[in-house]
Amino acid sequence: MGYRIAFIGTGPEPDNPVWGESAAMAYRHAPGYRDDDRCEIVSCADLVRENAEAFAQEFDIDTNLIFEDYNEMLRKIEPDIVSVCTPVPTHAPIVLDCIRSGILKAIHCEKPMATTWEDARRMAQEAAKNSIQLTFNHQRRFVSDWREPKERIENGEIGELQRLEVSCGELLDNGTHYIDLANFYNDECSSEWVLGGLDYRTEHIKYGAHNENHGLAVWAYENGVHGLISTGVGEEMIGARNRIIGTDGTIEVHPAGETGYRIRRSGDEDWQMFKSEDEHCDGVKLAIDHVINCLDTGEVPEISARRALAVTEIIFGAWESVRQRSRVDFPLTIDDNPLESMVQSGDINPVPEEEQ
Repeated sequence: MGYRIAFIGTGPEPDNPVWGESAAMAYRHAPGYRDDDRCEIVSCADLVRENAEAFAQEFDIDTNLIFEDYNEMLRKIEPDIVSVCTPVPTHAPIVLDCIRSGILKAIHCEKPMATTWEDARRMAQEAAKNSIQLTFNHQRRFVSDWREPKERIENGEIGELQRLEVSCGELLDNGTHYIDLANFYNDECSSEWVLGGLDYRTEHIKYGAHNENHGLAVWAYENGVHGLISTGVGEEMIGARNRIIGTDGTIEVHPAGETGYRIRRSGDEDWQMFKSEDEHCDGVKLAIDHVINCLDTGEVPEISARRALAVTEIIFGAWESVRQRSRVDFPLTIDDNPLESMVQSGDINPVPEEEQ
């Protein structure tokens, strides 16, 4: 079966990305479709026509099939799959429009899910209700650096899992990847509660969404395993992107800024370092391949909306814990984004960067 692919949000040309505003992720998604015989890239839409034209030229899209209005593109082109590569606040309205169009088989959206818990929840619910395969680009799951440690856990190399630690720049923008990996390592076990704290003194907006300057959160899974995340640009408290602690050893993924992972089992004096053969592979391309395979087979994708929602609940739950000044139990019962709401209410007053 052949799939017709369209893009919403091409962004600027990738040679000149504006980090924090546009990473031109459409250019990262597109090769995964282009190089798959099951797919044909047929159309694109972007509010800035020049951006769409540059993308169309790069990926051989007919100039008559370029749009500024994505709803018009959906009606006229009737694609099977859409990749949504727009800023975070636009994810929910675009994805919901795509679902309700009744045209698509699948939607692959950039992370994080949304800027409010209500929007994230509604996207997942509407996709399920309408039998649309909705996925979010947590592509690190498919890269050996992160996938091989999961196999070692399953083989019992570090004993019973006890704690999963994460260190990254921000809870929402980066943390969505690494909390997703923590859930992956713990067999997608549901979380019971989260307790969080943060510092947000200097305004830090990435891809249209507020992110804390520094944060710390702990959460508990139903099977007794605990999670811990420390965030802060330039602050590496944990010393690895993911640390996996078991009763008989520890695995660190990307320790001290290095690629690969290392293991120290009980009784070992030193770490044993592993470098994956495909350490420079394209995780986004692997994620696209997975999306297409699941559409072919009907299997639930590893990067499904339901799994992304579990990650997002921990993130917004951590911020809700700050607002409530207490532990937050799941399921999360709010609708908004606690960090943004605290900024809007004046409970938190980050100073714009230009005023520093």
